[in-house]
Amino acid sequence: MQHLNNIIPDSNDFRSVARALTIVENDLDGADELLKSLSFTKRCPVIGITGPPGAGKSTLVNALITHLITGGKKIAVLAIDPTSPFNFGSLLGDRIRMAPHFNHSDVFIRSLATRGSLGGLSAKAIEMTDILRAAGFDYILVETVGVGQSEVEIAGLADITLLVLVPESGDEIQNIKSGLMEIADAFIVNKGDRADADLFVNNLKKIQKSEAGLPVFKTIASKDIGISDVIGFIQSKSSVTNTRKELLLAEKAYQIIRQKRMAGVDKKKLRQDIAEALKDESFNLYVFLSEWLIG
Repeated sequence: MQHLNNIIPDSNDFRSVARALTIVENDLDGADELLKSLSFTKRCPVIGITGPPGAGKSTLVNALITHLITGGKKIAVLAIDPTSPFNFGSLLGDRIRMAPHFNHSDVFIRSLATRGSLGGLSAKAIEMTDILRAAGFDYILVETVGVGQSEVEIAGLADITLLVLVPESGDEIQNIKSGLMEIADAFIVNKGDRADADLFVNNLKKIQKSEAGLPVFKTIASKDIGISDVIGFIQSKSSVTNTRKELLLAEKAYQIIRQKRMAGVDKKKLRQDIAEALKDESFNLYVFLSEWLIG
């Protein structure tokens, strides 16, 4: 087992952060002890950035980093990628959009596969975010793909959640899952130079049910337009005590408990066993599961 003194994450030493994340992500020796030893002495807002594929989230994250690193601030990014059902790997195609910051001494970027979590998150994302929080970063950005109502899982991870949309979402806005709308603290209409962007912004404001309404920002992240307004919102929210602390912690606990109870389920082996069982023409999924779970 590794000595804890060698794996305490520190934002001034990115190698220690990377090592701690690897231990936790892969459940290596010392992972549980490391998590139990974490202390959170520095206020560090976790900013969740979610939305459908193609909304420009990575480009937006890149623009946010450019603003947030001023004044020697240290930024951590956890980019959560969908896991391929075919190769069980992480799809990292859009990481190239953050390339300008990969070698910056104050920016730490890590990718994580979702491991099949329907909402685009996994309990590992929660644990790894806590590693980053304990390391003493000033801001943590968590980027994840929105794939439906299960994305409300991000409520268990982020202090501030930004839902990124594009003007083309206008025709579908009435069909956006209510749960996804409700977890947002602000909406960002990215690629705001496209047709009907202003109309979409106005419609988005109208359909909100709360009297105060959540802020809606129009941005063109690729040109750094509208980003300063988003930064101002993040900074104003970061100084306010989070009123959802109990909800956040309960959701985090639920996800971690679920992961631990599912720890013995090997999805790859499950697929292989089903392939073998399908050779029997009388295959019944429920009979198969009852025997598989016992075995």
